[in-house]
Parts: sequence; C-alpha cells; structure tokens
Amino acid sequence: MTDDADRVGWAVLVAASSGALLCFLNLSALNVALPAVARSLHASPTQASWILLSYMLVTTVCILSFGRLADLWGRRRLFLSGLGLFVVACAACAFAPTAELMLASRICQAVGAAGVMANASALVSDAFGRRKMGLALGVLAMVAALAQVVGPLAGGFVVSWWGWRALFMLNVPIGLCVLAWSWKVLPKSAAAQPERFDLAGAALSLVGIGCVTYALSMAGTSGWTSTPVWAFMLAGLCAIVLFSGVQMRVASPLVDPSLFSDPGRRTAYAGILLLSMTQAAPLLLVALYLQACAGLEPSEAGLRIAPVAFGMLMAAPVAGILLRRFSAESICVGGMLLAGCALATLAALLQPAIGAVQLSVCLWVLGLGIGSFVTPNNASILQSVLPRRRGIANGVRSTLQNTGIMMGTALTLSVAMAQLPSGAQRMILGNGSAGLSNLDVATFTQGASSALALLAALCFAGAALIANSCRQAGRPQSA
Repeated sequence: MTDDADRVGWAVLVAASSGALLCFLNLSALNVALPAVARSLHASPTQASWILLSYMLVTTVCILSFGRLADLWGRRRLFLSGLGLFVVACAACAFAPTAELMLASRICQAVGAAGVMANASALVSDAFGRRKMGLALGVLAMVAALAQVVGPLAGGFVVSWWGWRALFMLNVPIGLCVLAWSWKVLPKSAAAQPERFDLAGAALSLVGIGCVTYALSMAGTSGWTSTPVWAFMLAGLCAIVLFSGVQMRVASPLVDPSLFSDPGRRTAYAGILLLSMTQAAPLLLVALYLQACAGLEPSEAGLRIAPVAFGMLMAAPVAGILLRRFSAESICVGGMLLAGCALATLAALLQPAIGAVQLSVCLWVLGLGIGSFVTPNNASILQSVLPRRRGIANGVRSTLQNTGIMMGTALTLSVAMAQLPSGAQRMILGNGSAGLSNLDVATFTQGASSALALLAALCFAGAALIANSCRQAGRPQSA
C-alpha cells in the first residue's frame, strides 16, 4: 500500500473501531449494571433477562440482512445510518421510565448496532491489502477486547456514582463525534449490484433465530420439559430448515450457499459459533455471582471480571502478527484449548470465597484463549472470499458470533439458575445479595459451576473439530 492508501486505511480503521467500541461497550457495561436497571424499573426476572438478551437477539437477526444489504447498497450508507440510530436509541434508553419502554429502546439500539457490526470488519478488509489485513483485523478485535475491559469497569463505577442512566447518556456525545468522523473518512460506496434482496430468507432467519433464543430464555424459569419451550424450539428449528431450503432455490439468496463450499471456511464458521458461546456468558455469570453470593458492589464485580478482557487485549493483535508464521487453524486450536482449560478450572474453583488471584488468573487465561482465536478466524474467512461478497461473508460470521454469544448467555443463565426458586432468581437478577439464603447460595454455586463446565466442553469440542478438519484436508497444524 502507498502512504496515501495507508493513511486512508488507518482512518477507516479508526472509524470502524470507534463505532464497534461503542456497540460492545453498551453490551459489556450492562452486564454489571443489570441488577441496578432491574431494580430501578421494577423489572421482573424475565424482563431483566430480555433487557440484556433483546440487544443480542435483534442485533443477531439484523446483522445477516444488513451484511447482504451492505454488498447491494453500500457499506458506508448502512454504517452511518446504523450509528445514527444507535445514538438516538441511547438517549431513549437513558430516559426510559418503565421496563417496557426500556426494552423497546434497547431493540432500536440493537438495530442500529447491527448496521455498525455488519460493516466494521468488511470496511477494514476493503481498506487494507491482504498483507496487512490480519494486523488490521487484529486491531479491530483488540478494540472489542478493550470494550470488555472498559465496559465492566465503567459500568460498575458509573452506576455506583451517577446511576445507570448515565451509562446510556454518555454514549450520545461520543457517538456524535464518531458519526462526524465516519462521515468524513469512510469511502463512497460502489454502485449498487443488480441483485434483489431476499425478503423470504430474511423473514425466516428472523423467525428461526428468534424462536430458538426465546425457548432458551424461558428454559431457566419454565423448565426444559415445558410445552412452550419445546414449541418455540421446534418452530425455530423448522424455520431454520426452511431458510436453508429457500437459500438453495432463489436466484439472489440472502446467504450465498457457495460461502460454505470451502471446508476450511465451514469449519471456521462452526468454530466461531462454539467459541462465542463462551465469550460473554462467563462475564455475566461471574458478575452476577459475585454480587449475589459474595456481596460485592457493581464496581467491585466489574474490577474482578476485567482480567478476561485484558487477556483478549493482549492476545488479539499478537495473533494477527503470528498469522505470518503459523496457520490460522493452529492458532485457533490453541486458543480454544486455552479457553477450555480456563473455564474448567474456574468451574472447579468457584465458591463465594474464591480468591481474587485465582479468579483473575482463570479469567486472564480465558481472555488469552478468546483473543487468540478471533483474529485468525476472522482473517481466514474474509481473505478467502471475493470483495463483493465480504459483506455477507462477514454478516454470516457476525451472525454466528452473536448467535453464539446470545445462546451461550441464555443457556448459561438457564443452567445456572434452573434449580433456584423464582424468588431467588429475582434477587440475583435485580436485588443483589439481599435475602439469599445459604441454601440458595449453595444451589447457585453448583448451577454456575455446571454452566462453566458446559462452556469448557464446548471449547474442547471446537478445538477437536478444527484439528480433525485440518487432518482430513491434509493441512499442517503449524508452519
């Protein structure tokens, strides 16, 4: 790249990273602030869960469609529109008087965030050549990790000092500055492609992902064998099967089936789904556990879970550099093994009196594993597709990542609190440690340990899947 091209590329990276930072901050900060939000708005346990899960659900559903729209209508247009909507919705969240209006504002916020997330990696990939793409994507992943560091810390302290509404209000002036910078530096979009948007596919993806996630969210309070849980799960799976059939038949599918023709890309997609199930769920679970069982304040809980993000912050750019010497698959396998070992150790050590050093080491190693995986996985997907398909290729990756985060969060909360009475669930989600009995603490500890062990098993399964795929393809595990 020339010096001018380098400057343009780094300017685009700053814009994309800043937009992504705002979106990820909004999610990670609420992990710690959720009990305060639920208390203030008198939210039920179900409403409290959906204030968190709705953001991930709607973002996940929209990212797939927005990734396709980015290829058809232009990345700049969707990025700026999404960022503008996100800023307006942040203001609405800050002034929401009831749980219902808060939930509606979060949904609008999620639609805007989807426009940003669906375009960030593709914008960066377009702006940098193949040689520097790994490093640039590593910086973008590092920014996401930075949000995991700053989010819980900022969320805890802002809630303790100024209240939870300030969390959303602070996004408004910052978001306007990012919007102005992005308007200035993002390149004009290429001419729209003469292809139609797949409305049927978009609708089926909405129904499929929405129903499966809603079923998971109900399982903790209604039980895994309840009729509504299985009804929504079955409806979601049927919609996903129909979606797959539609994509094979239509002339301009929402998701191009050829994206899955390469075995390596298929494995990369499967890997990001499994790994992302362990990305946000442990943070939320540990934050809730420390407040409910150890009696910590939100700011203290935020400090305790920060090491996972420091690990990601350290590993993400290093993994991008290592791509020049080692295969993406070998780095991904190592990252998943690190994450699995950290989660298994944490599951064995978890108790109300767990030492700060023990917890920090486990979470830091978890962050190293996640950060080591994300950058090479993203690069292997985006480097292997044509530029005109990067929007939807990144949309599929982001959808799978968000689906994993969303499913992992819902599944983790369901497993962790499945044996608790509804009163104890309400205390954990909305009223800290007040009123929790010793029996409730012991039950929650056992459930949380089981949930962490399940997440560890997912990491080990992902590592085995990638390693097996490499053996079958004859690809070496190291350079």
